[in-house]
Amino acid sequence: MVALAANLVIAVAKAVGGVIAGSPALLSEAAHSVADSLNEVFLLAALRRSRRPADTRHPFGYGKERFFWSLLAAVGIFVMGGCFSFFQGVEALRNGADEEFSGYVVGLAVLGVALIAEGVSLMRALHQVRAQGGGLAGLRDPALRTVVAEDATAVLGVTLALVGMALHMVTGQVVWEASASLAIGVLLVYVAYRLGRDARDQLIGEAADPELSGRIRALLRAQPEIDSVEGLFTMKMGLDSMLVAARIDLVPGLDSERVEEVSVRIKRSLTHTFPDADQIFLDVTDRPAGQAHESPAATGERGGA
Repeated sequence: MVALAANLVIAVAKAVGGVIAGSPALLSEAAHSVADSLNEVFLLAALRRSRRPADTRHPFGYGKERFFWSLLAAVGIFVMGGCFSFFQGVEALRNGADEEFSGYVVGLAVLGVALIAEGVSLMRALHQVRAQGGGLAGLRDPALRTVVAEDATAVLGVTLALVGMALHMVTGQVVWEASASLAIGVLLVYVAYRLGRDARDQLIGEAADPELSGRIRALLRAQPEIDSVEGLFTMKMGLDSMLVAARIDLVPGLDSERVEEVSVRIKRSLTHTFPDADQIFLDVTDRPAGQAHESPAATGERGGA
């Protein structure tokens, strides 16, 4: 909400200042802020829609809504911000830009205010990251990660626009401001690519990180009734939701009632140790006959025979 409010005010100020000053860099930054404002709306929709409970049509819930809307936000940054910035930079190089001293003053003042506002929004976002654990743990929420990326990019983009406009004013060469606009475009395209790639990976079914998968596998192997873990599959279903499917081979001699008791206990243990693992499936299977003699139970390593 802080980012949305800041971007709306800044977008209007940059657009008005860019028209008055005739500044390509300032207009590029206006397009950047418009894209950011639209993206905040996308992210607010993601937060609201992803909290809906599971139903018959979506039995695993709506957690992936966050990833979908984050992907749209990345597309918005690319199209509305990056492409428009490239257009403004190329147009300035081709046709030049006539600016008066008063235009420079207006443009630099607007950019100065924008830098302060974007900095405040970035500090608020970083504070929220620290409150959620800091580092990569604090950035696991795609909505918050997008806000941080947008605000950091906005601060850098405004700085580039300030430098470009100041050099244009000092030298009288529009190439400086056009170059700043092109640099803003490159920056936005890169950020959009990174955010879009992350959202794509999560949408198509990203597994849990290797360290977490290793801990889950270790917990399963530590169960006395499990002879071996033949396969482990994980997938992030949302911010705090994860699917865990394991193909396990049990020690010989367990009857059906005992297998059921063991399965329930193992699931409870996984849920207690890994609260995000709210969808757990255990597939009891046999090892291929040729490998059976090498199993821990067959060799007596876990007391089996």
